[in-house]
Amino acid sequence: MESPSLLRLLLLTVSLCCRPNKASLTLRPSTAQLLYAESLYLSCEEDSAGWMVKRNTTTENMTECGDTWGRPEASSCVISYTLSKDSGVYWCESREGATSNTVNITITEGDVILQSPVLPVMEGAAVTLNCTTRTPSNLPADFYKDGFLIRTESTGQMTIHPVSKSDEGLYHCNISGYGPSPPSRLAVAGEPVSLT
Repeated sequence: MESPSLLRLLLLTVSLCCRPNKASLTLRPSTAQLLYAESLYLSCEEDSAGWMVKRNTTTENMTECGDTWGRPEASSCVISYTLSKDSGVYWCESREGATSNTVNITITEGDVILQSPVLPVMEGAAVTLNCTTRTPSNLPADFYKDGFLIRTESTGQMTIHPVSKSDEGLYHCNISGYGPSPPSRLAVAGEPVSLT
């Protein structure tokens, strides 16, 4: 017969090893903006069996992949041909109603997008914003934060290093002759607090 301490250890081991993790939504390509007619792969990562991808758009609320959009693949979803109506908020949801992080995706029919992280960037890290056209090129681009011009980059790429909370805001870019991108929010997460 096992001792009470051994039973407690076994119960603790079971609870730690077999407790379901919260899923997180990841994208491929991992950017908040896409040009129309591109493909988008959304996946509920981690221990996500039984999770499904859902979204809210301006025309549909709380619909899941496979209803009127996308092709479900296990706990993932493929949109093979994006349209502007696919712009919206996406997340993963379990059968029990648990939810993941949300991601705001913009599909534009314009000629310019700002490739920026869909998830918050950690304070102190480096982040590169890429202003691009449908046919990738290294054209000069103007970068704006909260409506104000902050920098012009000859290659169309702007790197912020190190990132701080003051860099959080709404960014867009403009390429002369092509026009502006839609705006994207850059979120910055604080560094984890050390307990030592």
